[in-house]
Order: sequence, then C-alpha cells, then structure tokens
Amino acid sequence: MLTHPTLDQLHALGLHGMAKGFKALSATPEADALSHAEWLGLILDHEVTTRQQKRCETRAKAAKLRHPASVEDVDFRAARGLDRALFLKLASCDWIRERRNLLLTGPCGVGKSWLACALGHRACREDLSVLYHRVPRLFAALDLARSDGRYSRLLRSLARAKLLILDDWGPEALTGEQQRDLLEIVEDRYDAGSLLITSQVPVENWYAMIGSVPTLADAILDRVVHNAYRINLTGESLRKTRHTPADA
Repeated sequence: MLTHPTLDQLHALGLHGMAKGFKALSATPEADALSHAEWLGLILDHEVTTRQQKRCETRAKAAKLRHPASVEDVDFRAARGLDRALFLKLASCDWIRERRNLLLTGPCGVGKSWLACALGHRACREDLSVLYHRVPRLFAALDLARSDGRYSRLLRSLARAKLLILDDWGPEALTGEQQRDLLEIVEDRYDAGSLLITSQVPVENWYAMIGSVPTLADAILDRVVHNAYRINLTGESLRKTRHTPADA
C-alpha cells in the first residue's frame, strides 16, 4: 500500500483527521481483516472527531472563559446546595438552544464563576458560540466604545453569541448609562440568545440594584428573569478548604 503518497494527498486536501486515522490503522495488524467500507468509516470518524475538537478549541478561545472548567469536574459533594439533577440537565445545553437564561447566585467563593465557565465550555463542545465578560469590565469597555465609535459594533458582537456569560454583577447600583447599556444587551438577546448571569446578590434584590428608574428595571428584569433557570448556592467559601483555584 502506498502509504506516504496517500497521506500527502489527505493532508493536501485538509483531511488531517483522516490522515491521522489512516496512519494509525496502517500500523495496526488487525486492520488487515477490515473491509474497505470499514476502513473508510474508521478514518472518517477520525476526521469528524478532529474537526469537532478544532471547532471546540476555536469557540473556547473566542469565548475567553475565565476558568478552564468542565462539567465533568464539578464537585457535587461540596456543601453549597448545588442540585446535581438540575446542573446535569443544564449541561445538555438544551436551555441555550431554547434561548432561556440561567441566574446563578450565592456568596463569594462558592464556585459561581467556575460553574458558569464549565457550562460555557460545554456549550463550546456542543458547537454553540459563547462570550464571557465580567460585568464591571464590560461596562468599562462599553463606556470606552461609546467615546471612540465602537459602541454599536461591540453591542452586535454581544448579541451574536448563543450564550453570553455576565459574571460578577453587583452589588453596586448601576449608573444611568449602565442601566441603558444593560437594557440594550438584554433587548438584543431577548428570544434570540441566552444569558448566564452570576451575582452575589439574590435575584429578588436585583430590582434595587439596577437603579432608580422603575421603568428600566421592569424592562430589564422582565426580559431576564421570566424564562430563567435559577441556581442559588449557599455555604462558606470553597477557597478556605482548597489550595487550587479550580472551583473558585
């Protein structure tokens, strides 16, 4: 079998996964017993797997997730009130496909950001686009974009993601501009994409945290809360008992 010319042709066609599979099968004695159809099926599986991995890596890089977290590493034994069944349901990412939201609240150190990033990484693996932003830095970026003409472009980039993670909202009340920024974000995403918001502040206190304009608070919360799953974590900071930042 002309192994090297075949590998060269596969690489030239951009079929690097098939080339890897072809090389691996060629070095396996048991492969001689396979039919042509079985050979083709196995190297096609290599190609599909390789492309899925590359798409996931590309999406994860674009998402800029804060933690390299994964749902497989979630510690359900930690005393923080995390509902295993609900979290594993959320890990299917159907809620993102259904354009629903997730509100993840609890005190500092119980793993809100890590869990949000774990779900974000799973969404990348499901070939869904994700963006992660810490809320204070996002508002600062929007304020800067407003002054240099990039405001509309930044809002469009936030709107395009299937899942937008807004991490660490509150407890400070929003300024007038921040209220309007948040309304633009949730309006663009309403029934078009999903929000995952983490906060130390309980959801029932978000109305006061938005600010002094009741109509804006009503408009924002109506679009965020009514179709959202909620996870309310409790307990002491996990950082007190762990030496690594994995579940921070």
